[in-house]
Amino acid sequence: MSDNPSKNTGQDWPYLEIHQSRTHEPTPYEYKLAATLEDVFSKDGHEIEDVVRGLNARRVHAPDGAAWTEESFAAEMHRLGA
Repeated sequence: MSDNPSKNTGQDWPYLEIHQSRTHEPTPYEYKLAATLEDVFSKDGHEIEDVVRGLNARRVHAPDGAAWTEESFAAEMHRLGA
């Protein structure tokens, strides 16, 4: 390992997989949810109330087809490992 951190070439560190904790390829639902969350975060806010309101306004529903609630969003994030 290099004694000088500013000269670290990346070869001193083990290779890191960008999705090393992923257990499966994301489903179409997961891709859509992720893209919509990025849009919500950039336009509506980061608080759970903002996220739930943004998802519902964009008609991206919970897995059961219902409108999101704070509880259902938190449960889905837990299920997805987020």
